[in-house]
Amino acid sequence: MTQYFDVGAIRKLFPAAEKIVYLDSGFQTPMSQPVKAALESFVAESYESAGPKSLWIERMERARAKAAALFNAAATEIAFTKNTSESMNIAANALPLKSGDNVLMIHGDHPNNTYAFLNLKRKGVEVRFIPMAEAVTAESFLPHIDARTRAISMSCVTFHAGHRFDIEGIGRLCREKNLYYVLDAMQAIGVTPIDAKKLGAAFIGCGTHKGLLVPQGLGLLYWNSKLTELEPAYLAAISLADPPADLVARPNDMAFAPTAIRFEIGNYNLPATQALGAALDLIESVGVGNIEAHCFGLGDRLIAGLDELGIGLVGPRARHLRAPHIYVAAIAAAEWVAYFESRNIRVSPERDGVRISLGMFNTEADIDALLAAIRAHGRAARAS
Repeated sequence: MTQYFDVGAIRKLFPAAEKIVYLDSGFQTPMSQPVKAALESFVAESYESAGPKSLWIERMERARAKAAALFNAAATEIAFTKNTSESMNIAANALPLKSGDNVLMIHGDHPNNTYAFLNLKRKGVEVRFIPMAEAVTAESFLPHIDARTRAISMSCVTFHAGHRFDIEGIGRLCREKNLYYVLDAMQAIGVTPIDAKKLGAAFIGCGTHKGLLVPQGLGLLYWNSKLTELEPAYLAAISLADPPADLVARPNDMAFAPTAIRFEIGNYNLPATQALGAALDLIESVGVGNIEAHCFGLGDRLIAGLDELGIGLVGPRARHLRAPHIYVAAIAAAEWVAYFESRNIRVSPERDGVRISLGMFNTEADIDALLAAIRAHGRAARAS
């Protein structure tokens, strides 16, 4: 298998990956040493000096700029949120939708994106679903668009089977039809390249505890700053263009910030933003393209091994249709997940099988250990 970076050196930065066969980055990524060091530094600074907040804010803004580079965006187009769900709810409520309008989504896509838009039913907005398919393209949406369609919202990559949709082609369709385009990048960011400008999205939301390597509690929201009509549904002093220095609210001065800060609410998760800066440095040192290629190679090995064992793949097989890092084996989760745990292998139960999800630290030996465990289980079943 081609080596795109020094996997051995990277693996040493993830101690959990040395102790268990960790194939569950689609759930959460184990903590790396640089992230741990950043969090420990924050704790030490807070403990010893009650916190150099100005320094923390400065680091946070550097992390914002690094995150923007990952999206091919400007730092002024990135807001910090709590998680993907908050990002998608901010996006859904910022769109200028009114009663009778409709939004197109994919049936079976992540529920927390879907619920953000289903909640708009109270405003009279209709959500219409197109079928989930191995390949979802602009042509999949086209027959469902009518005069009252205002937006398409979808994932870049599905969490449950690793579908990788034609997000660029669908973005072109949105531009042609003058539709707002909202993307959930949670399962893609940090593993596959995301180019906000090329996609033409109005919003792209994600959390940071998967491909971005930071524990739960921090999210990101990209906002296309050309779309100034997209305004926050709720407001805090920080959201304003000119927050009152004396902290006295004035109803005659409520202009929104000209940057994505307009979508931020109150205090920041400062420890997590420090960790994000360290995580993004690590990702940048490896390269998202290299992470993607590495995971594709491991995925090829996994698919070949499953084929040899006569085990089906729930999601797509072709590289242009599949995520590089998410695979669902068609075996019963109720039986197999506990068995894998007994073999020191971490995976996730999924709708139609067992999800195997990869990260930059995984190796061919991890894939081989999983396949060996499946073979051993089969031998034991035959012997009994």
